[in-house]
Amino acid sequence: MATIPFALYDAFSDLVFGGSQAGLVSDAARLDADTRQRIANEIGAPATGFIIACSAGSISARFHSTKKEYPMCGHGTICMMTQMVEQGILNWNGGDSIDVELILPTTSAAVEIYRRHDNRVLVMLDISPPVFRQDHLDLERLAGLLGIGLEDCRQEWPLETATGDFIHLVLPARDLAVMRCINPDFDGLTRFCQEYEIDSVAVFCTEVERPGNTLHVRDFCPAVGVPESAAAGTTNAALTAYLVRHQIVKGNSDGQLVVESEQGHEIGRPSSIRSVVSIDDGSIVRLQVGGVATKVMDGQLYLPELGD
Repeated sequence: MATIPFALYDAFSDLVFGGSQAGLVSDAARLDADTRQRIANEIGAPATGFIIACSAGSISARFHSTKKEYPMCGHGTICMMTQMVEQGILNWNGGDSIDVELILPTTSAAVEIYRRHDNRVLVMLDISPPVFRQDHLDLERLAGLLGIGLEDCRQEWPLETATGDFIHLVLPARDLAVMRCINPDFDGLTRFCQEYEIDSVAVFCTEVERPGNTLHVRDFCPAVGVPESAAAGTTNAALTAYLVRHQIVKGNSDGQLVVESEQGHEIGRPSSIRSVVSIDDGSIVRLQVGGVATKVMDGQLYLPELGD
């Protein structure tokens, strides 16, 4: 019997039992895709990250949901980098920041890690800005699947699809009252997402519960194995790009914009997600998303003997 360390973290939350869960499996270089998927199913978190190799300047990783391998994972990256710092694998070396390259199956991404004023680890991940398209979708059907009406949608802002590492359908809602009464038909929503090849339906409004926040978000992802995400980095990056695209929010005189999102409140897992944008002549030149993560548990996975 082989043993491999694993841990469970809550991303985008300062406290346990908030945010979005990610399992983390260390020393995963010998695990094939089928074994990784079985482990992700067993752990049952919205995402499980597998550390394939790591050094002071780079981490090679794979991410799986309970249904499939992801090309990348925002909240899983937040958890993984936090664990690497807490274990001393990534070191501050007398400073307050660490730069890491995250190596994924088909791409790589820059990660900046900061020591916050309270010594918590703040992780910011570079995300490629999405490309937007306007699909010819049946908005009335979509609203019905969410348990709301057409009048509950913000008519002056368009329904658009953001395509990048994931495909997000962006739906602006009128206010918090609408957000709170959403009651999805998950079977129907799964079929809708599969029909249009959508990974998530991201619903947002600009009325917020906590002063200082920018957005209130709900993100429905049943087609990839997560009925509702408590916190999603890639989704919030897409929403931030949408805000910039339609000039719903604007950067400061230096072209910098910070978007603070709240998510997960309706499912009892409150989350805080930060997006940072650099804008030049109306276009996004850099997009980052991040937050903190909190460890919930750790232990050992017991597996059949693994080959060398």
